[in-house]
Amino acid sequence: MSDQELWGLIEALSEPAGAFTLSDNVVSNEPHFAHTVGRLRPTGGAYIGVGPEQNFSYIARLRPAIAFIIDIRRENLDLHLLYKALFELSTDRADFVSRLFSRPRPAGLGSTASVEDIFGQYDDVAPSPEQYSRNATLVRERLLTTRGLPLSQTDLDWIDRAFRAFYADGPKIDYYGSRTVDAVRPSYRQLMTAKDLTGQSRSFLATEERFRFVKELHSRNLIVPLVGDFGGPSAIRRVGDYVRAHADRIHAVYGSNVGVYLTNQQTRAFCNNLATLPAASRAWFIESDGMRSLDSKLRACVSVAK
Repeated sequence: MSDQELWGLIEALSEPAGAFTLSDNVVSNEPHFAHTVGRLRPTGGAYIGVGPEQNFSYIARLRPAIAFIIDIRRENLDLHLLYKALFELSTDRADFVSRLFSRPRPAGLGSTASVEDIFGQYDDVAPSPEQYSRNATLVRERLLTTRGLPLSQTDLDWIDRAFRAFYADGPKIDYYGSRTVDAVRPSYRQLMTAKDLTGQSRSFLATEERFRFVKELHSRNLIVPLVGDFGGPSAIRRVGDYVRAHADRIHAVYGSNVGVYLTNQQTRAFCNNLATLPAASRAWFIESDGMRSLDSKLRACVSVAK
């Protein structure tokens, strides 16, 4: 879709922003996602997800025609616009990692390197203030001038804040940032190099093919970040209406562990929202620690509704 269509869709489908105070959620904290990705197969159709970068790994595996990423925080929309710019600017995985963390690309690091080798070689590379400044400018130019997205100053400030976090912490950045928390907190590097039960890396940076699939969707404006509450009145339903109007079906919903943060009333609303979706007969509902059929999720919703 065109840049104008993308922005129009973001505005038309989104809800007013809410808050999530546990973390800035710049990085996910789900170390077992690789096992779930390994069980999935390409489906096409439409995808709905939530949160930051873990969506790219599911998208790279499922290969949808379009993806919607819904999050209650406006900051998550801005984070995905930062990613959009970086994907579009990067030539390959090593270039992407270089830009994301503002580290110069090591000499001789080619596009065929394994994801373990890519992150291993960046271990000894110091952050570059010059590269950070240059790429921050390129990100703004990409979003504001090339794409013509009418971002507010608040949006731009958050994009800068997220980009600086990646620059400051490098590949060791995690979900909790600088906070001292007794919790599982995998680093970005650990997430990107995570393996499934067969020993295969499953992140979107595991292979050039996966990276390029996500890059291509971004280049065609087919990863659409939205602001919305999974238990809210309209965002999920509007996505369903859009997919239905384009004669397509939703083949996967990645809900992470959003249910933990919903009240009973919000949970009932979430279940009702899911039930309205034009879902494929074998659609998946993906959680932070596994997956089940969407039909199974909806059957479980029946007990919640009572």
